[in-house]
Amino acid sequence: MDRAALGGSGRDMTGEWRARAASTAPADRERAEAGVREAYRRAGLPEPERVVWAGSPRAGVALVRALEDKGPSVREAVRSAPWSRERAWLYGELGAAGWAAHWAATGGRLWELTQALVDRIRAGVLAECDGDPEVRLILLDAVLGQHDAAWLAAFSGREGPLKGLAEVCRSAGWWWPFEKVAVVCERPSALHRDEAGRLDRGDGPALAFPDGFALYAWRGMPVQASFVEELRTLSPERIRSEENAELRRVMLEFYGYDRYLADSGARPLGSDETGTLWRIDLVGDEPVVMVEVVNSTPEPDGSHNVYWLRVPPTTRTAREGVAWTFGLEATEYIPLRQT
Repeated sequence: MDRAALGGSGRDMTGEWRARAASTAPADRERAEAGVREAYRRAGLPEPERVVWAGSPRAGVALVRALEDKGPSVREAVRSAPWSRERAWLYGELGAAGWAAHWAATGGRLWELTQALVDRIRAGVLAECDGDPEVRLILLDAVLGQHDAAWLAAFSGREGPLKGLAEVCRSAGWWWPFEKVAVVCERPSALHRDEAGRLDRGDGPALAFPDGFALYAWRGMPVQASFVEELRTLSPERIRSEENAELRRVMLEFYGYDRYLADSGARPLGSDETGTLWRIDLVGDEPVVMVEVVNSTPEPDGSHNVYWLRVPPTTRTAREGVAWTFGLEATEYIPLRQT
């Protein structure tokens, strides 16, 4: 296969692998099990005597710990060795610069999504197990199924040697290969992210599995389920009383700075032709300073939209704050026309 064909096939397949990485459809168990057996055969190993299923990585870890006659892990032969061979082959074909460009056009485009989810799932399982060192090692020994999509996107032009691993990626979640048994997990049943790709949901789990294992987050920040429940009944008094500065910022974002200003009876620091400057003082944290800007161009119904601009705490005037959003000093900001 020439270099052009290899690079082109990788780029064409990236969209498919992105969809697999984010899939919340139920696992295709028949296809996944066929992929597991194919991976064993391609590694030169006998097929596992049985494949057992778990509802989530948390349940998968529990199964791995409970199974007594599973034999040793064969992850090295099934996943690590063929992975290493394919990467070495690609690197040899493309060279250092070519490999870097190929990775950037394929797997690199998915890496932030997949690795962020992997890290959060591991952290969530560990938290429920009080950081048990054995659990940590089991998690690190998992083959990542759909979350191996970034690497498989890079290897798409050479999928043959990795056919079994690719089939599991297309069909299921994490899995553990042992000599006699393979433990395979369901995919998540729900995945919610913000525009930046971070886990984010204010009315339930941001990532959930069919067996009830779930992770909660707001704009990527891990939070407890009880905290998400409380977001629905927030008040300015409750926000002010929160001692954790990070959680208080989450509360303010969810509640809305403009709503908080109105409901807390805040007074403006001053107004000028650019807008109105507001300040929210927070105990143990820097103040929140915002400029209220009214769009001078009316909407079709004659109303004027209001926008809120977060500016540095040291801002002294609305004009200075608006200028800062354009990377200018207040004396340099001379708009020809307000919009």
